[in-house]
Amino acid sequence: MEIAIIGTGYVGLVAGVCFADAGHQVTCIDSNREKIATLLEGKLPFFEPGLGDLFHRNYKRMKFVFEVGEASSKAEILFVAVGTPEEEDGSADLSFTFEVLKQICQAPQKPKIVVLKSTVPVGTAQRAQAFCDAHSASAIEIVSNPEFLKQGGAVDDFMNPDRVVIGCRSEEAKITLERLYEPFLKNGNPIMFMDNSSAEMTKYAANSFLALKISFINELALLSDKVGADINQVRRGFSSDSRINPAFFEPGIGYGGSCFPKDLRALLHTGREHKLEMKLLKAADEVNERQKSVLVQRLKHRLEDLNERRIAIWGLSFKPNTDDVRRAPSLSIIEELVRLGASVSAFDPVAMKNAKLACKVFFEAAESAQDAARGSDALLLITEWNEFKSVDLKELRSLLKIPLIFDGRNIFDPTKMKKLGIEYYGIGRQSLDH
Repeated sequence: MEIAIIGTGYVGLVAGVCFADAGHQVTCIDSNREKIATLLEGKLPFFEPGLGDLFHRNYKRMKFVFEVGEASSKAEILFVAVGTPEEEDGSADLSFTFEVLKQICQAPQKPKIVVLKSTVPVGTAQRAQAFCDAHSASAIEIVSNPEFLKQGGAVDDFMNPDRVVIGCRSEEAKITLERLYEPFLKNGNPIMFMDNSSAEMTKYAANSFLALKISFINELALLSDKVGADINQVRRGFSSDSRINPAFFEPGIGYGGSCFPKDLRALLHTGREHKLEMKLLKAADEVNERQKSVLVQRLKHRLEDLNERRIAIWGLSFKPNTDDVRRAPSLSIIEELVRLGASVSAFDPVAMKNAKLACKVFFEAAESAQDAARGSDALLLITEWNEFKSVDLKELRSLLKIPLIFDGRNIFDPTKMKKLGIEYYGIGRQSLDH
């Protein structure tokens, strides 16, 4: 099958590479010439585990171009995977989506099926269909096919999906999408057909519920600190209930990234548009913002004055196995530390470059985790990269000026830390003010 994909971000490029691996001819389109130039050189514009090997194996089945017109006219099916960034009021900016639809409608020959792969507000497919009906000389069907990819595990999520959700109207679209996704459903997991609005809502429901789970465990963790409970034991106890899935019940310093914050706020905005206050989602967002400040508050409480203190930061990406720092807690933490007069030495295995570009204040980019810790008055662990879990703790203690660690991901054993003479604080396990 001839497939065109507009947008070469995480969603578009992962989809393109995986479709190529299934034997399809794939054209990736992006107006960002730097991205296309990088891809034409055989390089990836971002880090995602497993994607590089798959990309190089299927490179001959892929084309990379700047213009929508010619590429879209040859495609049997066209995916739209452009960004839908958050506006100040929480709504999704759909200008890129409708600019792409405009270009598709102006192409000499148009694909019959245009799939919205980007996360778009409920009702977007209906608007897009009306737009294409008004501006295209030939019939185009808008199909909704939301992605459910986790950064750091996107390739496996695409190749072995829990489910594929399709919102469409015609039998032709149903048959085409079923044929396209059949190779990825050998494990027996379903392809679910529904109306477009339900497909759009499914994506927002999934991400918002996961955000709710994270905020719930984080609020419980704060209370555990107050009452002397251990959140890890609490989590193990309540999630052993067969009705409660333990996934995403890991206490920490809040969620970040390009999806959860944006999607939750977009659903809040949709509720406001329909005069419905989404109280649970609003609370989850507020809890998450509060959680990002926990480590700095506790560090201030312990050291009192942070002026001229040197603070080590381990982990800059919003989660492990990605170089994405969008809405990463690390950035707000660094900016707050610098505002309080501290200097920051930070290390991340892959996200250093992106963090330096995104952070509003200066911080020292250390060559290693050990270099970041050397001579520091405290260490804040932000992202749970595997290499941090296996660090030599005796060496770490000797490197720190003050053996003081605030673990935002609870990766270390408090008992072991105490035996080593390290003053250690996790989330929901031992409080400064208890």
